[in-house]
Amino acid sequence: MTPEAGLTADACDAVVVGGGIAGLTAAALLAEAGLTVELLEAHHQSGGCAGTFRRGPYTFDVGATQVAGLEPGGIHERLFRHLGVEPPAASPLDPGCSVLLAGETTPIQLWRDPQRWAQERQRQFPGSERFWRLCGALHQSNWAFNQRDPILPPRSPWDLATALGALGPAQLASGLLSGATVFDLLRLTGCGGDQRLRRFLDLQLRLYSQEPAERTAALYGATVLAMAQEPLGLWHLQGSMQSLSTALERGLAQAGGGLKLGHRVKRLSPPVPGLAPELWVVEGHARGGAPFQIAAHDVICTAPVQALPELLGEALPQQLRRRLAGFDDPSGALVFYGAIDRDLLPAEHPLHLQLDWGDPGPLFVSISAEGDGRAPAGQATVIASVFSPARPWCALEEPAYQERKRAAQQGIEAGLIQLLHLPPEPFRHGELATPRGFLHWTGRPFGFVGGLGQAPSRFGPFGLASRSPLAGLWLCGDSIFPGEGTAGVSQSALMACRQLLASRGRSLTLAR
Repeated sequence: MTPEAGLTADACDAVVVGGGIAGLTAAALLAEAGLTVELLEAHHQSGGCAGTFRRGPYTFDVGATQVAGLEPGGIHERLFRHLGVEPPAASPLDPGCSVLLAGETTPIQLWRDPQRWAQERQRQFPGSERFWRLCGALHQSNWAFNQRDPILPPRSPWDLATALGALGPAQLASGLLSGATVFDLLRLTGCGGDQRLRRFLDLQLRLYSQEPAERTAALYGATVLAMAQEPLGLWHLQGSMQSLSTALERGLAQAGGGLKLGHRVKRLSPPVPGLAPELWVVEGHARGGAPFQIAAHDVICTAPVQALPELLGEALPQQLRRRLAGFDDPSGALVFYGAIDRDLLPAEHPLHLQLDWGDPGPLFVSISAEGDGRAPAGQATVIASVFSPARPWCALEEPAYQERKRAAQQGIEAGLIQLLHLPPEPFRHGELATPRGFLHWTGRPFGFVGGLGQAPSRFGPFGLASRSPLAGLWLCGDSIFPGEGTAGVSQSALMACRQLLASRGRSLTLAR
């Protein structure tokens, strides 16, 4: 494809589509490697689902409210060290989460200290230690494998060599369970009939895998169930989640990369066969409606894979089109953003909680810390999210939409009042975002907020590849191994960048 009359055609080495955490990571890494890079983001700020917004004196995290990978050797610690950028200020979460099952009054605490967590789970789930030990062994194998930065699934001899180089005896043994689910692990260890344990696992796994225990890949689930404990851990960022994006933006700018906000990409056109130079053309509209067109040798797309049919049109290979059509929809979300007087909260409350709630569904709750920049002194922000199918919200007529939204907000507020032992009408501020709001904020199809469900058929060697069937097009983000979350999408960005640079005879290694 050639540039149309009246449009600018600026050629660069790489264009990165989407300025969330994956896109920021990919663009910064490529710029640090010496490539000319343009990062295009439709919104007025970077961050995507890990961004923030303000309402008066309150700062709310849009979607993601905690971060992993800031510990020594974690993906974000390695990334910031490689870029020469100071990481955002953060404190470890302890407990990582407090989970209250339906009808109970004593929560399950996911303590940061592994020994304390072992004591907690033995007390909460007697007779389950064989299950936890098996998960621990699988996690250790998985983590050793992941620390070697494997390429999964491999789609070239170089990819395969990299993946094989990360394998050891432990990984070959755990690979025997590559087709198993977390529920299979429960049955193998004699815990399949423990309904209380299963309910707890369903709640936790749904946060990360989009699936319950019976459909979550065992190798994936074993690791996410260990994310809250040292030497890993979950972190609370000072200021807001936007501080993670800001630090990555500094890395991108310091390396000489470009960031264009307010640039919505509408079309990705592959090189025209036989026409030199072989360049991709990225087209869209800037803020205000002005069209733009940028030519590049490579494109990294971080958008959900459900956006590829529209972005590529007839250029999308039929095999990939058929596979995408066979995927279930990712999740949408209902998110309540509230503010409250801090003295109404229970003493010594954790910052992250889960409530097994009926209508509109289980709640994941995040509370700001005093002095973290999200609320005035003596007040706190309270964010509660619920997974919800996205498409039905986008199909509702306005009166039905508003009524359903009102009922959902009332249900979430009732759950929060019960969970936090609040008086009636405690909120200084309260509003609800639905998939429609996330569609507007992120541009994701139907407002999807999650990646592909991490079932065995879609995880690791069986998932979508970052090396697409189209030469020069690379994929990363929450649809690509190792899945969603800030650490997961940064890992996928590193993988795509390593492949891109290897195609140019270059290498990329983050020190451990």
